[in-house]
Amino acid sequence: MSCGNVNIPGRRPDWLKVRLPSGDTYQEMKKLVESHRLHTVCQSANCPNIGECWNERHVTLMILGHVCTRSCGFCDVLTGRPAAVDHGEPARVADAVRIMGLDHVVLTSVDRDDLPDGGAAIWAETIRRVRTVNPNITIEVLVPDFKGVTQDVDTVLDAGPEVFAHNIETVRRLQKPVRPQASYACSLSVLRHAKSRGSLTKSGIMAGLGETEAEIQDALTDLAGAEVDIVTIGQYLQPSSKHLPVDRWVLPEEFTRLKAYGESKGIRHVESGPLVRSSYRAGRQVREMLQGK
Repeated sequence: MSCGNVNIPGRRPDWLKVRLPSGDTYQEMKKLVESHRLHTVCQSANCPNIGECWNERHVTLMILGHVCTRSCGFCDVLTGRPAAVDHGEPARVADAVRIMGLDHVVLTSVDRDDLPDGGAAIWAETIRRVRTVNPNITIEVLVPDFKGVTQDVDTVLDAGPEVFAHNIETVRRLQKPVRPQASYACSLSVLRHAKSRGSLTKSGIMAGLGETEAEIQDALTDLAGAEVDIVTIGQYLQPSSKHLPVDRWVLPEEFTRLKAYGESKGIRHVESGPLVRSSYRAGRQVREMLQGK
């Protein structure tokens, strides 16, 4: 399928243009994040939806610091040697969530391959602290693969998050250039294990990294085979010239087809669109899923 001139890298089409973030609630959320010395993936990954989400009090908090031990080709989070674990962070996260008045929170983290458990213990402590201070909240965790170590995955699951998310990010063929220290098979295995424990599971795919529509369909088939409940699909945007280039601007019609295809394979909900990101409309998704159980 030819997309014409919209496929020229660097020429962003109209459907990918967003307004600069503003608004009283956005500013309030920004001040709370800063005052609690927290990190958000919304800021670290330069998410285009930050204005919309923060004005609706939807935020994705990033724990375990802001320096990642992996060097994925798409990600704008710093790579290097992380600082020591901040054991006061779980309490600060819980307090910030309380002050923000969130009814659903997404927690994510950098990869911490430098830690024996990949940071699983801090993950569990953060979930428990958030739950203690905010007993009615729903918690979604967007976790690393923990190198596929089931014990570490279970540490997170045992803390009782409502949603367990882990992104495959791209199609099988492109895993190595996109996620050089990760494995497509390992990611699917982690998702299968979480489902076997009874979790509501979620994953995400970026489009425009050099894959074909058929390859995304194959990935959706794989995720359906792992019984993943929710999948997000969005347009990849190059954070800087040092990152992987955009191969194509995916037309909105393709995102619509991919949503229909994924749901036809048995995935309960596919959120698919140019500006969709892992946490986009996450609270709405989990409410629909839990009500449907």
